Amino acid sequence: MDDIQHLSAAAITRLIRSRELSAREALESHVAAIEEHNPAVNAVITTDFERASTLAAAADERTASGAATGILHGLPMTHKDTFATAGLRSTQGSLALRDQVPEADDLQIARLTAAGVIRTGKTNVPEFGAGSHTFNELFGTTTNPYDPTLSAGGSSGGVAAVVAARIQAMGDGSDMGGSLRIPASFCNLFGFRPSYGVIPMESPRNAFTWLARSGPIARTVEDVALFMRATAGPTRLPTPSTVAPTDFRAPWPDLRGVRIGYSFDFGIGVPVEAEIIATLRDQLRVFEEAGAILEEASIDFSDADEVFQVTRAYDFATGIAPLFAEHRDVIKPEVVWNVEKGLALTASDMISAAAARSRLEAAVQRFFARYDAFLSPAAQVLPFDAHWRWPHTIAGTPAESYLDWMRSACLLSATSLPVLAMPGGFTASGLPVGWQIAATHYDDVRMLDWAAAYEQATGFAQTAPRAVVSAP
Repeated sequence: MDDIQHLSAAAITRLIRSRELSAREALESHVAAIEEHNPAVNAVITTDFERASTLAAAADERTASGAATGILHGLPMTHKDTFATAGLRSTQGSLALRDQVPEADDLQIARLTAAGVIRTGKTNVPEFGAGSHTFNELFGTTTNPYDPTLSAGGSSGGVAAVVAARIQAMGDGSDMGGSLRIPASFCNLFGFRPSYGVIPMESPRNAFTWLARSGPIARTVEDVALFMRATAGPTRLPTPSTVAPTDFRAPWPDLRGVRIGYSFDFGIGVPVEAEIIATLRDQLRVFEEAGAILEEASIDFSDADEVFQVTRAYDFATGIAPLFAEHRDVIKPEVVWNVEKGLALTASDMISAAAARSRLEAAVQRFFARYDAFLSPAAQVLPFDAHWRWPHTIAGTPAESYLDWMRSACLLSATSLPVLAMPGGFTASGLPVGWQIAATHYDDVRMLDWAAAYEQATGFAQTAPRAVVSAP
């Protein structure tokens, strides 16, 4: 069973389709891994094993019959608790929604199910996905498989923990201000924030929302592409995607001639811990040895903070205001602060942010006229004490709000570009460090090819946590 848990999603589904592994065996191994490793990390907070057993048996019958199967046929997976799952409690980590049981799946969950995923439960999140550290009053704190005293990141921290702990091969997440990328960095994984609309992330209260994205966390770039084939597709969003699901074929590793601008401070003095910079700087040679052309250069991010903060505040107020009015007393103070910021926005604020976004887009276009990719640290801090709510200093610089230590991710969110977090090595004490690589709008597929070349040269993501490696 331990061998199964170290396989990629691509390998598991291939073995199930060839009848070398049954969906029931894959599920049994997955459940055993939850029972063994979840007590240390507190990532899986709701289970659905009885229904999963029925679905696994049906999947095996389908395989035996020779009927057509989805590309994720028989793959067991828990889902991030910010996503609605029909008939299964979906709380968003909030006391205000502690008893919510949706009648329908969110679109990403529905597409994973249609592709053959077997739902086994839900993973932990910070309340309403706010903040890149996973804790809440309902289920407690999720910790890092590489050191269970430290944070797994967030808001997809539960997803990152189960993938890193080899509980499952890959998982679904979302990312507004680093919620895929920071957990991936903290847990030695790939976390992909696609271009706008590639995976539709529909909002019933704001059809024009663009800042948040859905995407995968995985241990291989191949699995990232596999997830995208299953979940990308037609959209009812105002701006349709130019990337089709079939574009996400198995990556072709190639960095030859790729022009990369890199920066450790985003050109505006963003504080990043010295140990992160030292670890990543040592890896620049990997890109060069693979044929990339590197130059220290940055997108002009001088307008990005305003764009991100105003848009985030507006989105929080739009999405949560009705619940906020009724349940303010049980909602965490960081969310209250963000909603109140949104409710206090003026016409002047919105006009200024629109102009700032236009200037930022012009800066993005200038950068990508010269470079193919932008490379930077995924996180400004190393995984921190899991008892903290958030780091109050970053590389000696005091934080003014709970968003400041996430700024490395937030700046790129403001650009609307596709961004992939990828393992960048380990510190002397064995803590994971991550890069994030961004490409121009809708260049998602080529970016995965570049990441696959880096993955091929380093293999960092295959280094499992010691507790998993030493497990009997």
